[in-house]
Amino acid sequence: QVQLVESGGGLVKPGGSLRLSCAPSGDPFSWSIMGWFRQAPGKEREFVAAIRRHGDNTAYRDSLKGRFTIIRDNAKNTVYLQMNSLEPEDTAVYYCAANKNRIITSAMADPRFYNYWGQGTQVTVSS
Repeated sequence: QVQLVESGGGLVKPGGSLRLSCAPSGDPFSWSIMGWFRQAPGKEREFVAAIRRHGDNTAYRDSLKGRFTIIRDNAKNTVYLQMNSLEPEDTAVYYCAANKNRIITSAMADPRFYNYWGQGTQVTVSS
């Protein structure tokens, strides 16, 4: 059985930075694509960023481009989400998700194409 384990969440002041990590645990797991989603209280889950295991293909939510960066370390089988210039509106539970199979680029932002999910890590941006 495979579990995705997120870490790195916490409380940060506006303008600060956080780096989230996601790594699979349990059975050996070679993901093809890994993504980050977030859900704020009272709102629907929304796409943040995604990256393929190989190549340079990444995808970002338009409003987050320039502040958030998704990075992979294949040797560690880990994906990171570097979040800079954080705003109170970034407060949410951040979820890591993955798929073992390749998905088309247009589907990278669609949560229905991810079949492994982590438990989430809370990010709170507040002064």
